[in-house]
Amino acid sequence: MSRLIKDLQKQLEVIRRGVVEIVPEDELIRKLKRSLDEDRPLRVKLGMDPTAPDIHLGHTVVLHKLRQFQELGHEVVLILGDFTGRIGDPTGRSETRVQLTEEQIKENVATYKEQAGKILDMDRTRVVFNSTWLAKLTFADVVTLAAKYTVARMLERDDFARRYQEGIPIGIHEFLYPLMQGYDSVALNADVELGGTDQKFNLLVGRDLQREFGQEPQVAIMVPILEGLDGVQKMSKSLGNYIGISEPPKEIYGKAMSLPDELIVRYFELVTPVSIEDVREIKSGLEEGTLHPRDAKMRLARELVRMFHGEEAAQDAEKEFVAVFQKGEIPSDMPVVVLESEELGDDGGIWLPKLLALAGLVESTSAGKRFIGQGAVKIDGERIVDPEARLIVKDGMVIQVGKRKFARIAL
Repeated sequence: MSRLIKDLQKQLEVIRRGVVEIVPEDELIRKLKRSLDEDRPLRVKLGMDPTAPDIHLGHTVVLHKLRQFQELGHEVVLILGDFTGRIGDPTGRSETRVQLTEEQIKENVATYKEQAGKILDMDRTRVVFNSTWLAKLTFADVVTLAAKYTVARMLERDDFARRYQEGIPIGIHEFLYPLMQGYDSVALNADVELGGTDQKFNLLVGRDLQREFGQEPQVAIMVPILEGLDGVQKMSKSLGNYIGISEPPKEIYGKAMSLPDELIVRYFELVTPVSIEDVREIKSGLEEGTLHPRDAKMRLARELVRMFHGEEAAQDAEKEFVAVFQKGEIPSDMPVVVLESEELGDDGGIWLPKLLALAGLVESTSAGKRFIGQGAVKIDGERIVDPEARLIVKDGMVIQVGKRKFARIAL
């Protein structure tokens, strides 16, 4: 474990970086002062339910905050919710989640540890599973825990209140979720818990339960929900506006370059390890016009690829981007798609939307027609705009969809 940084103002500056709310901040300052006086690190908790196998950049906002606490010398605890994940956090849900099986949870847990390790120093991270204590609770224990909160308090949650008013069913087990997450804080005797702004209710339940169990309540620190590449909606795989941290380097780089200019500083602040001083300099340069947004995004793209894939991959991705998008060259290592003769007509031709789907460049022929109509499809550098176009396929033909998707056809 690293030594505590013995500078209260430096600690507060780092902790406040990109944070939306600290509840309550005066308690955090009191805890930090005591921590420094006693040379005892704070125990900082983050819970993640492994409800999907992959983590995208939006999930890393809170992981970066945990890493910052780690760098300040505090004890960080990553809880993998193998027990709470069976229910699924009802936060923001308009209906009851489908419960995951134990096998699904185990599969997702395996990838979460590896992916979190791209941001956290896992040698200094305590990883625990909340089944360690939650699975041991008897039914009597659960009744006692449930007695510490009222239905009225639960219905203070916006999502529960809305579903109740609209007559949408709420499972009793969903009421248990905030109590289970709160009990995690009791089991760990946490000093601080991190979460997104959508987690505020759950984090405050943890404070209440700690009081009920005779512990000093944790401080709740909330980070923002990251906007996706569209600059409007929150980052989401289902919306297609995401950067997955396990995606290929060139895909991460290219996606980062598509970010709206107004989000450049926000991304540097929330999802990179770039220093506070550097972020201020980038912001100043953009505002004064001494730093071109393209150059700032290229640095952002490099930082992201370096973080998830290493320095060499970052340099290669940048070279490829410059060659393809600034010099108009084609990628050096595009995928090769082999077409069988039975997929072609007697004349060796094929309907273009079908070819795009077979090449894996679009999800369906209807999506292919849409991209063609938008002028986003090129064959050997020539733009095709007729959605009903039929092509005579040639060996070595290069297909491009949008700015980043390429494939070479082999017969």
